[in-house]
Amino acid sequence: MGGVVDEEGMARKLWIKYQKDSVVAMYTPFLVCLASGELEIDVFLNCISQDVHFVKAFSQAYERAEDCADDDEDKAAIRKMRKLMEEALRMRDDAVQEWGLELPKEIPCNSATSKYTDFLLSTASEKAATPFEKTKLAAYTLAAMAPYLRFYAFISKEIQTLLDPNDGSHKYKKWIDSYSSESFQASARQNEDLLDKLSISLTGEELEILEKVYHQATKLEVEFFYAQSVVQQTILPFARVHDNVKHPLTVFCDFDMTCTPIDSSALLAEIAIITAPKMDVNPSDTQLVRMSSTDLKNTWGVLSTQYTAELEKCMDGIVISEKVEKFNYEGLCKALELLSDFEKKANSRVVQSSVLKGLNLEDIKRAGQRLILQDGCTAFSSGICGGGLLVLELDVVGVYSNELAFEESISTGEIIKKMESPMEKLQALKDILKKGCSDDKEEPFTVYIGGSVGDLLCLLEADIGIVIGSSRNLRRLGDQFGVSFVPLFSGLVKKQRELLVEGGSSNWKGLSGILYTVSSWSEINAFFFGS
Repeated sequence: MGGVVDEEGMARKLWIKYQKDSVVAMYTPFLVCLASGELEIDVFLNCISQDVHFVKAFSQAYERAEDCADDDEDKAAIRKMRKLMEEALRMRDDAVQEWGLELPKEIPCNSATSKYTDFLLSTASEKAATPFEKTKLAAYTLAAMAPYLRFYAFISKEIQTLLDPNDGSHKYKKWIDSYSSESFQASARQNEDLLDKLSISLTGEELEILEKVYHQATKLEVEFFYAQSVVQQTILPFARVHDNVKHPLTVFCDFDMTCTPIDSSALLAEIAIITAPKMDVNPSDTQLVRMSSTDLKNTWGVLSTQYTAELEKCMDGIVISEKVEKFNYEGLCKALELLSDFEKKANSRVVQSSVLKGLNLEDIKRAGQRLILQDGCTAFSSGICGGGLLVLELDVVGVYSNELAFEESISTGEIIKKMESPMEKLQALKDILKKGCSDDKEEPFTVYIGGSVGDLLCLLEADIGIVIGSSRNLRRLGDQFGVSFVPLFSGLVKKQRELLVEGGSSNWKGLSGILYTVSSWSEINAFFFGS
């Protein structure tokens, strides 16, 4: 019996699942420099010279897949894809000649290329005796090629959106245009469509193997771009190129909904509900009075519903005026004061409700140890911190947050309020920086990573503010007061161009009104540390 392939199609499903791995390649010095138009020509030629080895391997793999296909229509489609790959190589050679450049006659296959092509040909050369085994092998082979084709189709489109269509000065515009052309996009889709068709008859176990093949090909594609040697000055990896002696780097990171997929207050409420007595009991003289689990669940539900409704009402009251054309920091601060009042009232309701009363510290620690962080977040946050800021300065880690009050190891239900509002969070950031500065040091360079509306002021204050996720309220309020949200990759391409204009300076500045957006921690890790 065949495995289940949903209506979305196996190829699309795998691209979505592993897209964050592919996106890492966007943050290689090679692709950022290429997108900026400032990549040294020798580096570019060295990279595209490897195309001949890829095309040769793809041609052999397509030939093997054609032999394995048991349908004349499938055979014809594979034959067409092989011809398109060979045509792409001829188009590359024509483009190089048109640029007045010349590729070396002897082109050795570098190690990163060999890893991919050897993997592809090894996948395609597996033995297959029966028609069904041949169909399976054809599917595996197409899966090994799909990430290569899809990534080139994807990255060329991403870069093309950054180009001025009326500006023909970009050195690599024709290369970008060739991969973003409809003919190449169609070849990527044709490979995926046929992969979808051949996957339908595979068992669940065989689909797992196919997925592993696809994932390995994705990783090898990323390795290829990281292997491209770029010796010119670049904007990244940031942790490597930043002058930490002149400008000591401090990284601030919000915790709830940035490091974690859930809010820590919801986690605490869940602990309270699970550990509460099933019904009201008479406490001993040494026990705190606790509600039953049913009452706690109902109370928390009411608090959550009330919070959501009143937050929406508060936001609607803040954004009723017309949007400003220029960044208006003062107006934003005044708006956030209204939000601060709302947050303080919400916290007071939680305390008055007693839902966090009677929690055992050991239960909280155990829940914290089991808390799953967002994928990739562990590069910035080791350990658990509750609902506040995580601060990294070299090897120093500090946690700043509101806290529960305890009598011995049992919570009283009170909250020790340290950072209830965006203003208090901003003041904490400034106090930390002031405390860390000394007379013989330059002003520290700050990076802030956050994802909620309460992070806006800190994000804007930092030299680099990175917004992760898709908070509707953060965007609404930012848009209202002229904040520009720029995809991080796009921002890096612009900064790479500025390196030449600013005499080697990337010119990051706080309070510029610009925030950089990412969809995952993978992008942040790639920006900071590379592969």
